[in-house]
Amino acid sequence: MSGADPVLNMSIFGVFVVLTLYLVYRVSSASTASDYFAAGGRFSGAQNGIALAGDYLSAASFLGIAGAIAVYGYDGFLYSIGFLVGWLVNLLLVAEHLRNTGRFTMGDVLSFRMRQRPVRAAAAVSTLMISFVYMIAQMAGAGSLVALLLDVHSSSGQALVIGAVGLLMVVYVLVGGMKGTTWVQIIKAGMLITCALLITMFLLGKFGYSMTSLMQHAAERNPLGEQIFSPGAKYGESGLSKLDFVSLSLALVLGTAGLPHVLMRFYTVPNALQARRSVVWATVTMAGFYLCTLVIGFGAAALAGTDAILGAPGGENSAAPLLAYRIGGTVLLGIVAAVAFATILAVVAGLTLTASASFAHDFYANVVRRGAAGPDSEVRVARWTALVIGATSILGGILVNGQNIAFLVGLAFAFAASANLSTLLYSLFWRRFNTRGTLWGIYGGLSSCLLLVVFSPVVSGSPDSILPQVDFAWFPLTNPGVVSIPFSFLCGAIGTLLGGPRSDPRRTAEMEVRSLTGIGSI
Repeated sequence: MSGADPVLNMSIFGVFVVLTLYLVYRVSSASTASDYFAAGGRFSGAQNGIALAGDYLSAASFLGIAGAIAVYGYDGFLYSIGFLVGWLVNLLLVAEHLRNTGRFTMGDVLSFRMRQRPVRAAAAVSTLMISFVYMIAQMAGAGSLVALLLDVHSSSGQALVIGAVGLLMVVYVLVGGMKGTTWVQIIKAGMLITCALLITMFLLGKFGYSMTSLMQHAAERNPLGEQIFSPGAKYGESGLSKLDFVSLSLALVLGTAGLPHVLMRFYTVPNALQARRSVVWATVTMAGFYLCTLVIGFGAAALAGTDAILGAPGGENSAAPLLAYRIGGTVLLGIVAAVAFATILAVVAGLTLTASASFAHDFYANVVRRGAAGPDSEVRVARWTALVIGATSILGGILVNGQNIAFLVGLAFAFAASANLSTLLYSLFWRRFNTRGTLWGIYGGLSSCLLLVVFSPVVSGSPDSILPQVDFAWFPLTNPGVVSIPFSFLCGAIGTLLGGPRSDPRRTAEMEVRSLTGIGSI
């Protein structure tokens, strides 16, 4: 991409930033806590579904999956399936019940019939941990994109861009709250899907609108040949690699229903019907997008070649930008750069809002102030928290810049499934579930996931580890989901069966009726 124009790339991205900041300023009306945290619950199912897609489709989906398909073919596309199937869990088990039972955060649901202070504190810890892991992956992704798309190769230059992205996301959150952030995510989703559709149409046109011809050319320019059309190119080397893929798939499928920034979006609609419609819209939107990534991935292999992709600064992540430059020159590359940055910006803004809302609403208002905090003070604390989270994520992104970005995204899903899914399902569907079970489930899932990650090849013992120069890894899998997720369910069950104060039967009955019917929900 020697002919790429960094000035053009930044100009296109600058136009996006100016327009969206103006929109955020115009629509911002965060006069109450409900407005700031949940946009007053005034978005329709279609609007919220597209925003969900914008919140969920990170740079890893656009760049990472296309690159994985270009290099590994069938095995790369399995990432798309995992990301998409997870929404069925949301649709069938979580969305409606969560909207009916809670108000602003996941902690509202978990603490509904439990002891408020310890459960809300645990929910806040879980949300902050998951959001931080997810966020530093996005911030580090911004640094990688700079090297690839804007011809900035120095670590200091990439650090400056990570800082700029972090500052922008804080501005979006502080000014617009949930309403402004939602509109940014809607615009970003529209840009991302339009870009994917345009590249897909251009690609198919180059091969006479024959997917067969495109895939044949992709196999010819891939060292694996026709092996990319069958399972095993990446995860079939040994029984351990197959188990690693099972672990990753489990995390991707079950983690979606535990991601705090996804769960919080169900409170921006007025009722459970719109919550279900949100999931349907999000699922359909993302299904179309992931089909486009299949064409883009094989198209990148066919036109750019696998060797060129792996030899580029971003490795697999360079597939989509290389393809855009091959078929549309600097203009299309500039659009891809803008879309990639917009993707990171929208996702980290949603994560920042979720983390700050959980700290302000769950920890400050209900743990520190024991439920006596006013709505204005909650919003004020949330805004200060957003500043702290922004600064922390900038530092974390700089520290892990260029290191295991794909691992970090998958790990965020593992943390979400391990800490949140078991306690959510138990709270909604098991009448006997109590406070001890909730705490054991959350902390057991979090601690086991963190322990296994620290002593896995993600951190040490491998050339692409965060600390490649040392080796203290004894857990062989790169994703701990196959162990930590069942362990979380087991901890929640054992903690409950061991006894302790049982939840109030009247509150349990109220939660059951409310979650199923919506009676009494705000």
